Amino acid sequence: MNSLNKIFALILISMIGFGCNKKLDVKPQQNITPEQITNGDDVKAVLFGAYSLLQGPNAFGEQFFLASDLLANTNHVSFAGTFIDYRDLTRKTQISTNAIATGMWASSYSIINIANTVIEKANLVDEDERDAVVAEAKFIRGIVYFELVKYFGLPYSKGNVTSNLAVPLVTEPVYAYDASKHNPIRATVDAVYKQVVSDLNAAVADLPDLGPNFRAGKYSALAFLAKVYMNMLNYSGAATAANQVIDGDFSLNFNFFSAFNNANNTNEDIFAIQQTSQSNSGTTNNGINTFYAAYTLQPPLISGRGDVQASPNYPSIFQPTDARGDFFYNGANIAGVGGLYTGKWQQFYKAIPIIRLSDMFLIRGEANYRLAGAPIGGVSPLDDINTVRERAGASTLLIITSADAFVDERFREFGFEGDRLWTLKRTKKAVGTLAYDDPKLVLPIPQREMDVNKNLIQNFPY
Repeated sequence: MNSLNKIFALILISMIGFGCNKKLDVKPQQNITPEQITNGDDVKAVLFGAYSLLQGPNAFGEQFFLASDLLANTNHVSFAGTFIDYRDLTRKTQISTNAIATGMWASSYSIINIANTVIEKANLVDEDERDAVVAEAKFIRGIVYFELVKYFGLPYSKGNVTSNLAVPLVTEPVYAYDASKHNPIRATVDAVYKQVVSDLNAAVADLPDLGPNFRAGKYSALAFLAKVYMNMLNYSGAATAANQVIDGDFSLNFNFFSAFNNANNTNEDIFAIQQTSQSNSGTTNNGINTFYAAYTLQPPLISGRGDVQASPNYPSIFQPTDARGDFFYNGANIAGVGGLYTGKWQQFYKAIPIIRLSDMFLIRGEANYRLAGAPIGGVSPLDDINTVRERAGASTLLIITSADAFVDERFREFGFEGDRLWTLKRTKKAVGTLAYDDPKLVLPIPQREMDVNKNLIQNFPY
């Protein structure tokens, strides 16, 4: 079996390796066993398979961003489509069989299983690159667990992190499902966050500064660490990690528009998911571009479904000189429902920015402001927030009177990038009429998993 086939074979086996039984799953046409991974090239081919799943619509290709935007839709987005599972997220009426929750869970554990396999088989990799391969696998495992703990557990800011439940921690590969040992319990929020921090710190230690071919590097791991630490309210750790990234080889693009719809990473992309016409996030009924791009676009742009529209009031949060307020266009969805669309996801087959440099400026600035001491990095919070505002053409602030300045700036900078829900939860702010810790802002454990694994406890009120 050649390396390319091994990628797809492992993706298939990883999808039946956790939380499945004969009643629920179809056997893949080809399988892979540990014995078929025989050398370092095989291990690296398996690692690349994880990126294929990260590209997909059940991960960063759509749902890791879109599901949170729909849950945090107040004055932000509206769903104009007919897909029930997406509409239910917008209305906070999702049920335990919700397809988005099920897809994210299944894909995430497939990616985690791939990462675990790479770590276990790393001894087959040449010694001079072994540590980096393991570090990259841990990076991938860490960022996926970070998404899972946010979606399926109560926020860290809620407290009780050592008792509130999140998701099962699986750190060894599963090649064939065994009901006697592959039905893990849900780990606590604290345990999952500790695993994420451990994986990302390991990645920082052993990855090159910048990964080859736009893959993860040390700065990618540091950027995620900054975001993780902010969620944990560890402001010193967040500011320190963000400062290290800012001191790296990155710079803000000259204008805000140029941060999106690019064939490859730009200077401000610390981590991005690449897309091509062969490996893309979906161009029919799935994918972030499919949902956010209007159906009525004309060539050379490619029409999407246009089911996710910007709320009409959202542009009112921008000053007239702020370019971010002009990054919209009028259109209609596939059913002819007119509305306003963001320009961020207007073209298919373009890189999807996951963390941009502006995020690091706002994290460092907010963390330093909350620390209220000598700023880490030697730059004032006011300078950090103004760096982001000036690039967009907004007026500079003369003073910061509360940390809400950063919360508001994040809403302007990262609208439609899956940030709003997590910022509101972190800062304990209401999401529309719901409290930040309302159980309807946490996804259900998929019913499919509950049926298979009797050790799982369902989230309230599902």
